[in-house]
Amino acid sequence: MAVLSIEPLHEDFGARVRGIDPRQPLASEVVTEIKAAIDNYSFLCFPGQQMDDEKQLAFTKSLGEPEESHVALGQTGLINYFGTIGNVQPDGGKLGNDHKTTIFLTGNNMWHSDSSFREVPSRLSIMCVYEVPAVGGATEFASARAAYRRLDGAMQERIAPLVAIHDYVYSRSKVAPDAVTPSHAASLPPVRQKLVRTNPGTGAKNYYIGSHVKAIEGWSDSDSRQLIDDLQERATKPEHVYSHAWQPGDLVIWDNRCLIHRGRGYDADRYRRYMRQTRVRGDGPTLRE
Repeated sequence: MAVLSIEPLHEDFGARVRGIDPRQPLASEVVTEIKAAIDNYSFLCFPGQQMDDEKQLAFTKSLGEPEESHVALGQTGLINYFGTIGNVQPDGGKLGNDHKTTIFLTGNNMWHSDSSFREVPSRLSIMCVYEVPAVGGATEFASARAAYRRLDGAMQERIAPLVAIHDYVYSRSKVAPDAVTPSHAASLPPVRQKLVRTNPGTGAKNYYIGSHVKAIEGWSDSDSRQLIDDLQERATKPEHVYSHAWQPGDLVIWDNRCLIHRGRGYDADRYRRYMRQTRVRGDGPTLRE
């Protein structure tokens, strides 16, 4: 018997979901239903949830193995499963537009897939929302699975065998060239990822792109950039994009295997934003899929 009540959000992907209390331990059949909904809809929003870090981490663990923050690991060697999306600090204060951390986070305003620069990239991102700006701060999402379906057969065949090089230092150097510390950079060397991935549960294919993609293996820089930009443009045409206006109490899960997303920015001098993100590690290197 279905537990989840699902309301589609966009013709390509996405659903608003009710029917569970994510603060409580979830039965195995409920977890199975959530995972199936992720496979089918890629983006799930559970509105009106009263969460905290402890409950969020427990919910994350119910969906898979938590992924440690690459920032904390690379800079300090410490294991931390949370990232703060926004400008609110642990002491309750906030950072403004000119702070180096705020500038560094503007890298999230480029289309990307979370942790695609790791050998085992993220499968899921999970966001709990506490404070949002009155103006701005939405996040846009687009489905590279729907975009793959729209490709003609010749293009699908052309990209099927390709391997892309994903590079965190390359992508972050676009917004904050000096923000990645040497230890952080050394912890994230460029990695090889399949350009075309297949969902193991459904067999659906997508291409795997975003701002972290530096090149196509074996291709010239100009040919690589032309293909990467073309694929991204196809996926992110306005009619294919879903813009999520965050609300306090939102619990959102998205599938990094097939969605790309970008932040739309907000005035950090005027507004507070506090959202907490965890991630679920992928099942293994994409080249073994």
